[in-house]
Parts: sequence; structure tokens; C-alpha cells
Amino acid sequence: MKKNELKMSGVYLAYDHGMEHGPTDFNEKAVAPEHIVSLAEKAEVDALILLKGTARAYYKKGSGVPLIVKLNQKTDMYTGEPISKQVCSVKEAISLGASAVGYTVYAGSEYEAEMLEEFGVIEEEAHKYGLPVIMWSYPRGKAVADDTAPETIAYAARIALEMGSDIVKLKYPSDDSKLDWIVKCAGKTKVFMAGGKAVNDKEFENHIKKVISAGFSGIAVGRNVWQNNDPVKRIKEIKEIINSA
Repeated sequence: MKKNELKMSGVYLAYDHGMEHGPTDFNEKAVAPEHIVSLAEKAEVDALILLKGTARAYYKKGSGVPLIVKLNQKTDMYTGEPISKQVCSVKEAISLGASAVGYTVYAGSEYEAEMLEEFGVIEEEAHKYGLPVIMWSYPRGKAVADDTAPETIAYAARIALEMGSDIVKLKYPSDDSKLDWIVKCAGKTKVFMAGGKAVNDKEFENHIKKVISAGFSGIAVGRNVWQNNDPVKRIKEIKEIINSA
């Protein structure tokens, strides 16, 4: 495996929350990007997810931690139908050292067609450069009654497959009895569980064990790690759970 080549399984450390969620998710340490970059290196995560600003200012090319640049984003100040537009090009992501690019699609939003169209262009360009493409597939909007229903999550997985995603990032379903069906709906697209809001360690570990047993390839975790008292230790524990599941 080439240096900084993206591993299509394992633990990705997500730190793309600062714009969409604001700084309320951060504690005194996590608010500092250099702290997150440092713990990503110490814990030897399989990838670090950043927006272009933090990537340009803090990511160290050649660090051994592959970089995923999230290409679209929104703020939490806007309260209408969800839409997240492209704010970084594929070429810019490559210049920042990206080993892969990501993009959120809110299927069910009245703006889903715009996001799907943008994603389609990004997918074609990124694959021309040999970069894997990740879809944050999060159905959301007035048309979506329950964004964590297993049927909704399975649909989200299928959207990613049909749009050419190499990896899809999905929320944990409210009913986890159909996790294997979600994986089947994704076809050859690798499935990662989104870490989501911080929950107690035991519940989080149970979620990880269940998704890996069902065929998920990994987890993209943020708040459940860097809000922990010992995030490096926590990442290593999560990696061990995945490797032994």
C-alpha cells in the first residue's frame, strides 16, 4: 500500500463539524485543530476528515495519515430545507494532499437534485484523478419522516451505489435488525457508520460490533472520540473492536 493511500476500511477520524455544527461540539482541547491532527497521528487512524481551511492550515503532508477533504458544507444558522453546496474543488483538495474526497447528499430535500448533480460531476472528476469518492448519504427534509428508519438508511445506501460512490457514510438506524440488508443495498460500495452524537461507551461499542458483524467496513467517528478524556486510547480501543469483530 502506497504512503497516504486511503485504506477502504477501519477508523476514520472526522473533524468537519466546526462549520456545520459550530464550536458547541468542541471542548477546550478539541477546538484546536492542531490537537486533532496530533491525536490522529498518535492513534494511527486510517484517515482524517477535514474541510479545506483546516486542511490547508494544519494537515501535514507525508504524516502517514491519509487526508479526506469534504467538498461541500453548510452552516447551522440556516433553518430551511437542507442544502449543502460545493465549496472546494477536486483539484484544490488534491493540492492540499487529499487521498479521497467526500460530499454530503440530503436526499428528500427539495434541493436534492442540485446536490446529486454536483456529486455526479465531482465523482467523474475525482475518479479521473484516481481518488476514491465518499458520500455522506443523509436523507433529510420535510419529505423524510424518519431519517434513521432502517428503510431510509437502506435507501441512502443504494443512492450512494447508484451514484458511483466508493464509500458511503450512514447514520446508525433506529432499528438495527436489518443491518445486513443495508449492506446488501450498498452493493460493492463500502459502508461506514457515522459516529454521530456522543453516547456512552458501552452503547457505542455495541453499535460498532453490530455493524462490523453485518458487513460494514468501518466507522467515521468524531465526537465519540475527541470528547473522550483519552481520545488516543479510545481510538485504539475502537480499532481493536473492529479488528476482532
